[in-house]
Amino acid sequence: MNPYPAVLLMVLTMLLQALPAWADEAVDMPTVPYFEDKQRGWFWYEVLPEPVKKTQPEIQADQHKPKPDSKPPSVDHQAETELKTQAQPAAEPQPLSSAWLKQNLEHYLNQAIDNPTQENVAAFYYLQRVMMDKAERFTNAARYVVMSDPLLDETVRRPVATYAANEANHQASVVAEQALKAIAAQAGILFFFRSDCPYCHVQAPILAMLENAYGFKIYPVSLDGLPMPNGFFSQFKRDNGQAAMLGVEQTPALFLMKPPKQIVPLAQGALSLEEITGRILLAAKEAGWIDATQYQTTQGIRNTPMLLPAAGSISPAVTQDPLSLIQALQRSPQRGSTP
Repeated sequence: MNPYPAVLLMVLTMLLQALPAWADEAVDMPTVPYFEDKQRGWFWYEVLPEPVKKTQPEIQADQHKPKPDSKPPSVDHQAETELKTQAQPAAEPQPLSSAWLKQNLEHYLNQAIDNPTQENVAAFYYLQRVMMDKAERFTNAARYVVMSDPLLDETVRRPVATYAANEANHQASVVAEQALKAIAAQAGILFFFRSDCPYCHVQAPILAMLENAYGFKIYPVSLDGLPMPNGFFSQFKRDNGQAAMLGVEQTPALFLMKPPKQIVPLAQGALSLEEITGRILLAAKEAGWIDATQYQTTQGIRNTPMLLPAAGSISPAVTQDPLSLIQALQRSPQRGSTP
């Protein structure tokens, strides 16, 4: 008789009896990986137990959290009212109004392009015709309003007709020449240059023309202490810190100087004769050496009232009524005041 089956049966019986004890011991084991537990050995088939989820403490913690204070009924009611107000759609513009055309004309155009039936194309062109007729009606009304009111008619300030524009230009040149000679009698031009600056070389002849035409005294100052190679303004002064005081960064630099202490910047860069005279006139007007009426004339513009109402002179209620707004603006013109 073979004893091996009996022995195998006994081993299996012992293993089955030991399984419950192993199971209880496994439950109590710490969750240490088996490959770090030397006493347990190494078993490829061992499965680590899943961690137990502790849900009950979290639920209790949530129960102990303080509940936020509920909003007062008035706040809830106000928020609800605001939401309802925002939810209400904006009023649609009147059909065929300018606002309606602005919103819908492109839609009709796209519709005609995507589906060019006779009706779609005709609808777009009819709407375009409406818009063009509105524009023509506005243009005719605008022309009549402007020509009926000298405060709105720009030809009063500056004529458009060729013969009148030529006369305005002639008057402007005459008055500008008189004003420049009057300024030259009391002010000069401070001219900062460098001997190696090519723009200074071409600016010097222009300043010589300004000196000869209007009598401006030119005060040349050399930043490097050397004269210009073209021989202009050989009688110059060396810079002794004046350039730094006036903030000169580029040459040629021009300043309008009226003794004893008035100095007005004109440019830091080369200018034409027309640009120099224009800046001199503007600087003189801002400095109060010539009045605004005289300056307007030098620009070929007649001395007309300007709509410059004082700040706060027109109330918001007045702006709501077109007639009241017009009357308020008609009372505000000021003569001889340019912006």
